[in-house]
Amino acid sequence: MTAEITAGDIYQFIDDFAPFGSAMGFDNPGLLVGSVSATVETAVLSLDITPAVVHEAVQLGAQLIVSHHPVIFHPLKRLDSESVPYLLAKHGIAAICAHTNLDMALGGVNSCLAEQLQLQNVRMLAQYEASGLPEALMGETARPYTPREFAEFVKAALRCDGLRYTDGCREITRVGLCSGGGAELVYNAAQAGCQAFVTGESKHNILLDAETMGITLVDAGHFYTEDVVILPLLDRLSHRFPGIRFVKSEQMHSPAKYL
Repeated sequence: MTAEITAGDIYQFIDDFAPFGSAMGFDNPGLLVGSVSATVETAVLSLDITPAVVHEAVQLGAQLIVSHHPVIFHPLKRLDSESVPYLLAKHGIAAICAHTNLDMALGGVNSCLAEQLQLQNVRMLAQYEASGLPEALMGETARPYTPREFAEFVKAALRCDGLRYTDGCREITRVGLCSGGGAELVYNAAQAGCQAFVTGESKHNILLDAETMGITLVDAGHFYTEDVVILPLLDRLSHRFPGIRFVKSEQMHSPAKYL
């Protein structure tokens, strides 16, 4: 008889390569809904857990959702019947959320982003002091790019609906990156001799600074710089737990629309 796989088994597997204890201090990753003893036969993977993703999981008969962003981040003061934690509990679906621990892990979000951008000689750009793990990465491009060419390459590589970029007015051969909201690390990229920096969110003042420093800052959107981890994570889980059906959510998408 094949042994049953539990949410705890999957949690432990993720913890082995992306330790939950290595997450940044503000974060709240882990098994946030459900029990370690919950048996899993079908699991959905999604960048976020939204009500639509929960309903999708219900339709698929899933017992678990593995997400990047935590389904519970701030202390709950009210539990609305249409809220995601309530819906998960109502339908008996567990939730494992691997956030900044997965961002910084080898083979995690930033690693997957670097691979998608075809960077070579990938190495640490900025270190998270509490753990010594790489908060941002850098590497060399497969060929030289003009700023516009590089922005177009990123758009195609990440399948973005659109993006913003600054024109650093220099040829690009070295790129720094931090998935999601890592625009403030563009200063580290400038100090390391990068001509470009890819991230998912950027404020006006940082865009101005990037332009002044001669950095082509590519703001490709939070979703697109992080969703790159979902299929590799699915493959990794499927290889370790071949008896479980892992499904990438079709409901999860970038909420931003472009004109």
